[in-house]
Amino acid sequence: MQNALNTGSLQTLTAGNSLLVNARKVAGGKVQLELAEVLNTSATNNPLAMFNKSDDRFSQGGARRAWLTAEPEDASKLLGIDLSDTQNWVVDDMGRTILPLNVLNPKVQVGENTHTLRVEVVETTTPTEWQAANIASAAKRAGRDGAYITHQGKYVFSNTRVCFDKANHILLQSDARQSTVDVNTGEIFS
Repeated sequence: MQNALNTGSLQTLTAGNSLLVNARKVAGGKVQLELAEVLNTSATNNPLAMFNKSDDRFSQGGARRAWLTAEPEDASKLLGIDLSDTQNWVVDDMGRTILPLNVLNPKVQVGENTHTLRVEVVETTTPTEWQAANIASAAKRAGRDGAYITHQGKYVFSNTRVCFDKANHILLQSDARQSTVDVNTGEIFS
């Protein structure tokens, strides 16, 4: 088995690296692999975020996650990790059976080529059935409690998936937000 376990952690994960966090047992005898990556966002081009890097309120967030459902035997072969070893599986705080992996930049050998698993972001204005029923928690917002972000007047939904090597993120151009300023106090309202 080629990938070493416990070579990284969410706490030390930096942009440009991905982390295979764990495998979780799911229905049908399958496993769901959780991948995390700190994505390069507009923070490097955002003076406000840069000048307030030490202030948690201006945090660009943690690692983005993506999940890949797989057959355990196939995933074991491709990742070089024995997912059938039940000795190291644990039950987490939510009652799920997981195998902690923490593999930094997980590699997959496909023929002569070695690929690194990455997180890819795909934004859309077409919600899944669940997103359509849960707009308040599923639609993209400007900050935790900020205004909803729209594209051509429609809510934006940010989805993730696992890809090989270089992610081709699909990020929608946000509509301009309307703001008003209280001339007496200078307070900005969006």
